[in-house]
Amino acid sequence: MRVLYISTAFQRVKGDVIAPWMTEAIKRLKKKGLDIEVFTSSYKGMGDHYIDGIYVRRFRYFQRKLERLAHEEAASDRFKRSLFYKFLAFFYLIGGMMGMLRLCRKERYDILHVHWPIPHGLFGYIGKKVSGAKMISTFYSAELTWIKKKIPYLKWFLKWVIHHSDAVTANSSYTAKELEELVHRHVSIIPYGAAIQEGELKIVGRQKSPHQKNILFVGRLIERKGVPYLIEAFEEVLQKKDVILTIVGEGPERKKLERMVRSKKLEERVFLPGIVKQEDLETCYQKCDVFVLPAVTDKRGETEGLGVVLIEAMNYKKPVIASNVGGIVDIIKDNETGILVPERDSKKLAEAISELLTNEEQARRLREEGYRFVNENFSWDRVTDRLLTLYHNLLYSPSNVEN
Repeated sequence: MRVLYISTAFQRVKGDVIAPWMTEAIKRLKKKGLDIEVFTSSYKGMGDHYIDGIYVRRFRYFQRKLERLAHEEAASDRFKRSLFYKFLAFFYLIGGMMGMLRLCRKERYDILHVHWPIPHGLFGYIGKKVSGAKMISTFYSAELTWIKKKIPYLKWFLKWVIHHSDAVTANSSYTAKELEELVHRHVSIIPYGAAIQEGELKIVGRQKSPHQKNILFVGRLIERKGVPYLIEAFEEVLQKKDVILTIVGEGPERKKLERMVRSKKLEERVFLPGIVKQEDLETCYQKCDVFVLPAVTDKRGETEGLGVVLIEAMNYKKPVIASNVGGIVDIIKDNETGILVPERDSKKLAEAISELLTNEEQARRLREEGYRFVNENFSWDRVTDRLLTLYHNLLYSPSNVEN
């Protein structure tokens, strides 16, 4: 079975931070016998290449030095800064359509799996018409918020993409509900697993005293991650506990967060190492005492579609705390697999952190139950089995795929 993944961006080099869960899914599906390639945009003239045994086909869409619409940060963030990027998006669409047309005239695929169908459903449709392949559209919440809040005039395009899709999936029950509110269509929920798994402890990076506790956040530094509320909560926790806070990630909010840390005189307690190597990220998970995802609904109405970093932390048997928003509730069952707090409530967040750092019995129970839950519901074996079932049903038992 030949499958083509169609995506905004993809890893440029081994260990790149772009959608590592997608790379992991493809690698595992290839081990099960599928022939999978990736169709994505170029980055500064980058052509086709292999990475981790995956063949990546990249389409060109502008001058080499300006081909950076999608990889370094989200296109939506670039659109806010400059009208040029909206202009560049037109060439991105043309380049993608032409690239797909050329590819599917030469190659034949059984499945075209479109990720972020707004606008990539257009590429999938062209490939479907040329090659006769089945088309799957997978949604991750953000594009649905754009349709609802910013570009409602494109609702027709959403309906058009879904109408021409042979199957539709979402990464969480939250995303599925958002989608079903816009378009009446059955949606299969297939989340992705953790990009990294539990491994041997590596002693690298900053060391702490035996009594010092370590709070960890991992993710893009953007508004909807709610990191300012974590810093405010940390300041309150610090009054009672010997703790440090590690904020791993990069993004447009970084400078704002650094100013906030300086203004509160927390430079010796709050660390922002940026993007770290895979092995160092593993160590961050291994060494933390509690993991926090203080997500919020941002000004554009966007929030967490799932929260894969929570799955990663729980795979390392770490107690987790997160906001009660979006698809996070698919992972955290309050006081069972983790702790849920109201969004934008730094006081409640501080109380939850302090409780887990103090109550070892509760932390132990949440660690064990969280680990059990993610392995039963979000393990890679479960994820890949569901994807394989979807692919086989489309090709061999189309009547079994709900529409």
